[in-house]
Amino acid sequence: MTTAPEPDVELDTAALRVLAHPLRINVLALLRREGPSTATKVAGELGINPGAASYHLRRLAAGGLIAEEAGRGTGRERWWRAVHRQSLHDPAASESAEQQEAGRAYAHAVALAAAERLRAAAREVPLLPGEWADASAFGDFALRLNPADAARLRDEVFAVIARYREAADSAGAVPVTAQVQVFPVPGAAVPRAGHRDAVVPRAAGS
Repeated sequence: MTTAPEPDVELDTAALRVLAHPLRINVLALLRREGPSTATKVAGELGINPGAASYHLRRLAAGGLIAEEAGRGTGRERWWRAVHRQSLHDPAASESAEQQEAGRAYAHAVALAAAERLRAAAREVPLLPGEWADASAFGDFALRLNPADAARLRDEVFAVIARYREAADSAGAVPVTAQVQVFPVPGAAVPRAGHRDAVVPRAAGS
């Protein structure tokens, strides 16, 4: 019998470090979406070799994010399940420079993983049934916001998603990804290399 995952987990520094890898994030997302699986099945779904899948599964297990499915599989074929439904991390709540650094690495990995999932979705756009083609959205909106405005927008969008997440499945329901990215246009908050305002990193030991 599969154990139901706990609702959510607030990522600590150690868990942030485990998840600072886009492939590991996608492995965890797959287990949360599809349920328990093996390294071989994960490898087939994500297009990687079973050895790499096994390594990332072990790292996720060491971080307490997945667990072995009791009473299932053999010594050579281990089944893994997600322990939590969703990972939570609030960068503003980071209590130390170490946690802030781990949070930045995690956010970088999340962005890369989301980009890969979007590329995979783009390949299927021409094949979508009419009703799903009509319902899908691939939008990009130009806004002018300060950090407080951006945080408020993010929180309001998250609140809408949470309502749909808690709703009962309706007829014809399938897994749907709702990606949310709120970020300054590249070059707007971080000066581009070569720009007169760009900060040149100091060499180690200088």
